[in-house]
Amino acid sequence: MQRQTFDALLSFMLGAVWAFIVVGAFVAFSLFSILGYWVAIVATFIFLFIAFLIVLLLEALLMFRRSEEEKRRQSRLIEELHQTLLSQKSDD
Repeated sequence: MQRQTFDALLSFMLGAVWAFIVVGAFVAFSLFSILGYWVAIVATFIFLFIAFLIVLLLEALLMFRRSEEEKRRQSRLIEELHQTLLSQKSDD
């Protein structure tokens, strides 16, 4: 249950960051447009760069979590296979 809650929280945060990117890019451009369009474009790109780093961080967390779950599942299967082979070997 705790894993599902954590995954749901990460997915929600990822969606919120994407919404923040869309709104934030517009706001950043609007705020800096009074200083000139080149300044506004540069400021928007800096904002987008930082925001995309946050997206990459959250995606990396999700990917790491999924790979750890897959490793646990494979380890469990290998242990079951090992126990099966040991029991077959002792029967012979």
